[in-house]
Amino acid sequence: MRILIVEDEKNLASALVKLLEGQKYAAEAVYDGQTGLDYARSGQYDALILDVMLPGLSGFQIASALREEGLDVPILMLTARDKVADKVRGLDSGADDYLTKPFTTEELLARVRALLRRQGAVQMDAVTFGDITLSLATSILSRQDKQVRLSRKEQEVMHILMSLPPGYIISKDDLIMKVWGADSEAVDNNVEAYISFLRKKLLYLNSAVQIVVQRRLGYLLEYAAC
Repeated sequence: MRILIVEDEKNLASALVKLLEGQKYAAEAVYDGQTGLDYARSGQYDALILDVMLPGLSGFQIASALREEGLDVPILMLTARDKVADKVRGLDSGADDYLTKPFTTEELLARVRALLRRQGAVQMDAVTFGDITLSLATSILSRQDKQVRLSRKEQEVMHILMSLPPGYIISKDDLIMKVWGADSEAVDNNVEAYISFLRKKLLYLNSAVQIVVQRRLGYLLEYAAC
């Protein structure tokens, strides 16, 4: 399970990442509202933990934007505000649960587990885009009766691309963050190499799906059906 934390208090964000990783979740943190929204839009997370008061967009605005775009990822909202009206606003904006600071680690973990159970947030066995299907269990990319096995990094890159909202462009920096991690030494050339590998495999499958580069912006998938 992958969990995104959007929290501008970096010490708290770091503590939450360590706490969740200790429970075998894959967790990462960002520290402002716009970055949080951009990451959440990628569709790669099983749950979000949102602070309400953030630089840029608020947690309320992030939740509202995601719901308006049809993304139903479970959202746990964190705030120092304990008034009923604030809790109602959080829930009305699209949050699934609301936790007031300060909180215990036990309660946070219990809320996260409940959210994931409630939403049935079990990773899908496969994702489909256009005429291709990616099996997450076997790392096999297939089109009709042809198939090819992907390496772990190839699968991660392709899964991200196939899960993007329509028209959404993901940057090289975001791909590096999500696939290699913030502390890695990966650079743009690493991304370009894996994009090249995947393009060759799509060509082998005779797929109408293309990995399109938008200069200075990033990548997205397009399906040119005949």
